[in-house]
Amino acid sequence: MNETYSDEFLKTILRRTKRIAVVGVSMNPVRPSYYVARYLGLKGFEVVPVNPVHAGERLFGQRVHAGLDEIEGGVDMVDIFRRSEHVPPIVDEALERFADLKTIWMQIGVSNAEAAERTRARGVDVVMNRCPKIEYQRLFGELRMGGFATGVISSKL
Repeated sequence: MNETYSDEFLKTILRRTKRIAVVGVSMNPVRPSYYVARYLGLKGFEVVPVNPVHAGERLFGQRVHAGLDEIEGGVDMVDIFRRSEHVPPIVDEALERFADLKTIWMQIGVSNAEAAERTRARGVDVVMNRCPKIEYQRLFGELRMGGFATGVISSKL
């Protein structure tokens, strides 16, 4: 499923978001879920890690939660790093748990039309098959060659 989203829609989501539950975050620094969560934290978002395998451990100074039901307070966004078939129960729990939820974001390769429809019916925005790190970099001028902002200036070709 390939939906299109305007840059203004994505910018609005990223600007209003303060606290993000990252479901399926890995403790392994080479995994995309790890470095996306780390990047978002470095950009000032409060990242709440969720992974039942690592519950109780610490990641980026935060306790890893087993599930969304363990998170105290609300979140603005739930960022899902799970296979598409695992999305519906995560979305249902997020919609039930967080009254002020504003966005369900499904990572690159992740989409679920039924869950998206239920989410939108509740007035919550949905982004599928996109990465908030990549979109942040693209929309706010940080994207460099190969998608990485290395901070290194070089004349080598």
